[in-house]
Amino acid sequence: MLPLDFILFLQIIIFLFITPGTPRIVIISYSMNYGVQKCVWTALGDISANLVQASLVIFVLGTFFSDNPNFLNIIKWIGAIYLIYLAYDVYKSVPKNIDSKTTISKSFFSFFKDGFLVAGTSPKAWLFFPLIFPQFIDFNSNYIIQFLILIITYIVLDFISLIGYALLAQKLVVWIKANPKTINTISASVLVLISLIIIVSQQY
Repeated sequence: MLPLDFILFLQIIIFLFITPGTPRIVIISYSMNYGVQKCVWTALGDISANLVQASLVIFVLGTFFSDNPNFLNIIKWIGAIYLIYLAYDVYKSVPKNIDSKTTISKSFFSFFKDGFLVAGTSPKAWLFFPLIFPQFIDFNSNYIIQFLILIITYIVLDFISLIGYALLAQKLVVWIKANPKTINTISASVLVLISLIIIVSQQY
């Protein structure tokens, strides 16, 4: 049995995925600095966080967020502070030379952790899963199967879109080769801007 309004769910998440949000900004920067293969681990961290978020909302937390808005405020501040740290890390990183055979040192776990924390501390994600995600599930029917269909669809399309951004970023490497700090500066600035917008605009 398909979840309620499955086609509408697809339209919503596809729109979310093609919009350059924080995870995609990170993926673009990492793709240019470390290569597409390393970005796979960041993307895996991202979808792992989403899986945890969706599972907690459907099976554990329920109405916790609506009854405890201060918890969302805590997540907001953790996420904003981490984005500022990540912006500094991105700005200071050395862009990958596409002609170089050397490998920039950064562990697979570090890539995974960055993806997990960026998605896991995103207030938008913590609003999407409690407020929008459950609306597509009929809890009077077999909601576990419906949950699996929705979350598998979500993480597969999310992963594809993230890698798509990473591949697109690689096409821009030649463009920035003459000025390798350009993308780092832009990406870091965007991350700081997103952090400030989260702090100012998202009130719970």
